Amino acid sequence: MEKRLRALMELTGPVAIAACVGVVGGGLLRGRKLEDLVGSGVSLAVASVPEGLPLLATAAQLSAAERLSQRQALVRNPRSIEALGRIDMICMDKTGTVTRGQLELSEIDAGRGFVPLAECTSPELAVVAIATRATAAEQRRPGAADPTDDALRRAGAQLSVGADSGAPGWLRSSEVHFAPGRNYHATLANTAAGPLLSVKGAPESVLASCDDERGQGPLSDEARTRLLAAAARLAERGLRVLAVAERRFPNLEVIEPRHVSGLEFVGFLAFSDPVRPSARRAIAGIRRAGVRTLMLTGDHPRTAETIAAELDLLDGRRVVTGDELGSWSDEQLDEQIAQISVFARVTPSQKVRVVRSLQRKGHVVGMVGDGTNDAPAIRLADCGIAIGEHGTQAARGAADVVLMDGRVETLVDAIVEGRAMWASVRDAVSILLGGNLGEIGFTLGVGLIDGRPPLNARQLLLVNLLTDVAPAMAIALRPPSPDSRELLATMTPEQTLGRPLNRQIAARALATSLGAGSAWIVARLTGSRDRARTVALAALVGSQLGQTLRSGGSSRPVVVTSLLSSAALVAIIQTPGVSHFFGCRPLGPLGWGTAVVASIAATRFASAADRVLQRDVLTPLRLAERWGEAPTDEQGWERVGSTSVPPGPDNAGVAVLEGVFVDGGVD
Repeated sequence: MEKRLRALMELTGPVAIAACVGVVGGGLLRGRKLEDLVGSGVSLAVASVPEGLPLLATAAQLSAAERLSQRQALVRNPRSIEALGRIDMICMDKTGTVTRGQLELSEIDAGRGFVPLAECTSPELAVVAIATRATAAEQRRPGAADPTDDALRRAGAQLSVGADSGAPGWLRSSEVHFAPGRNYHATLANTAAGPLLSVKGAPESVLASCDDERGQGPLSDEARTRLLAAAARLAERGLRVLAVAERRFPNLEVIEPRHVSGLEFVGFLAFSDPVRPSARRAIAGIRRAGVRTLMLTGDHPRTAETIAAELDLLDGRRVVTGDELGSWSDEQLDEQIAQISVFARVTPSQKVRVVRSLQRKGHVVGMVGDGTNDAPAIRLADCGIAIGEHGTQAARGAADVVLMDGRVETLVDAIVEGRAMWASVRDAVSILLGGNLGEIGFTLGVGLIDGRPPLNARQLLLVNLLTDVAPAMAIALRPPSPDSRELLATMTPEQTLGRPLNRQIAARALATSLGAGSAWIVARLTGSRDRARTVALAALVGSQLGQTLRSGGSSRPVVVTSLLSSAALVAIIQTPGVSHFFGCRPLGPLGWGTAVVASIAATRFASAADRVLQRDVLTPLRLAERWGEAPTDEQGWERVGSTSVPPGPDNAGVAVLEGVFVDGGVD
């Protein structure tokens, strides 16, 4: 957006010079004196520069950030508001983002199938005790503990099981923490019977290090496959599954990763983490906004796939594991990523790889997460978003936007606010530039007809004062109206700040110049030059304020600033001394009627032009995105037919396309 505004600003210099030369040159050709023309020419050049333009983007960003803060979305970097609106791909963590992030131990398997927590017996209690021993040391600061460890401690307290249950004299001596590429946590402790190693982690990692199964003897490949299948079946229910194992050593003081081998498999733990009730609705809203969602999680692939299916994220695409991703080159990832919906068992560095790949493919990427392992990807994304309710300090510190109440659906509001900012800035820019170009067109046109500028220097500066900064700023700061939110959710930057903006500027410039020009002609035919000048001034200001009111709708700041500018204009014109200072003369009913009618006609002309532009520009662009220029799977459409209608008396050749929404609706 700032690049677009900068390009428009660069055009104002040549336009200003051309306006000055045109006014002075046209007057000289008609035999006017140079000293009578220079003042108006320079004033017109000054008036053609939209001095409020550089402030619009910053003011609009801050206004959108303030509105989002009222929805508990803290915008740490106001410049990210534009990126929020431009996002077309969101990478989303699972735990704590689309789920509640409140893990609870729900089922335990100690070799006789999964048993609910309330029905545990001695074998299941032993599994909980070993898993409790394999937790990290107690948290040193709020929010530092792992949610799984917290859930185990709560379950242990509920079942009256502690780390020393079954291991008298248990005292922690060293541990190997969970880390990327090491999906387990191991703790070594001294007990009355000697050093004891306790391990919990991902089933595939822990079972690969097990040689025995408690009560069953050596762990064969067939048994390992059977156990992995049991874990996968539980993961298909959306539960997080951990394997628990242990090993005794005759003599060991410090544990290292190489010691995590030759383990005895003890059992499984299953943790529930329900999906947020609002998550499915939020993701549906994100999809309606034309934004695709990817899930990046460290959980089991079956767990991730089940949650993704519940949220309607799969859409016929694949689930890829971190191991498979690790075997791909960047070129292979770029080629495959459009066919993937879920990345499971991924590390923080792999999340970064996914974000980089999407950016290489030209996407504007948002990353949503709450954990320390999400922080690098949050930092890298075009717009990083942290879940602040239970999120870590690392995630919040890396993010541009923090959802303080943890409501994922606030993302839809944030996207709409970003796109509403484009629409507000577009309207404000078109008012500024369109009005200034209209002033130039009116001044040059009348100057060529009459041989002298229709407005003097003070009048030109008065027009700028009443129509530029305050009304345009009010437009830029206005909130999105409820009835426009659905349209805003489907807009793209090109549809807002691209060619439609150019056409809107041209339409406003034409409407403004025609309104003021017609008022001048009527007033000149029915009165003196001074009276025509005053009527044209009133019509010029009225035409621009009318278009401002139409763009602002019922926005109170827009209405107030427009009414104040109108009142100031009336007071200046009708107050004798002040009117004379500005080169005006008080007007009667006919003069004011001429100015008002010309202003209304100009506003209606601009309104009709906007409707034509929306019908003839925005709709074909949107259809082209869905059916032509963009892949159909990017927009959630499926092409089911194409029929060519031959030219006839009622058409010049029409291609009929039938599309189907994912939810079954036909268009």
